Amino acid sequence: QILLVESGGGLVRPGGSLRLSCAAPRSIFSTFSPLDMDWYRQAPGKQREWVARITSDGTTTYKVSVKGRFTISRNNSRKTVWLQMNALQPEDTAVYYCNTNPISADSWGQGTQVTVSS
Repeated sequence: QILLVESGGGLVRPGGSLRLSCAAPRSIFSTFSPLDMDWYRQAPGKQREWVARITSDGTTTYKVSVKGRFTISRNNSRKTVWLQMNALQPEDTAVYYCNTNPISADSWGQGTQVTVSS
């Protein structure tokens, strides 16, 4: 189990940007750096969906609908993963979560709310 804490959400207008953070405050470099990390999101009334992944060696993959707009990155020394979200659209409105890959069922945090609205 790894403690993960998401932050950085908020209310933004369509076309705006946000940068989400996922911190592992109780981890150490040697346990965090080998982890592949994912961002997920869950919109109201919908199932949680995968958004982006960054592997331990820095390889990134994205959900098709966010590719080119979102960028996932990490700093293992800071035990943090970020999700830079640009050109946000109303359909990006959701609670955003991070987790490891494979998923650690006990590591789901409280998430961070992103609302895109004019």
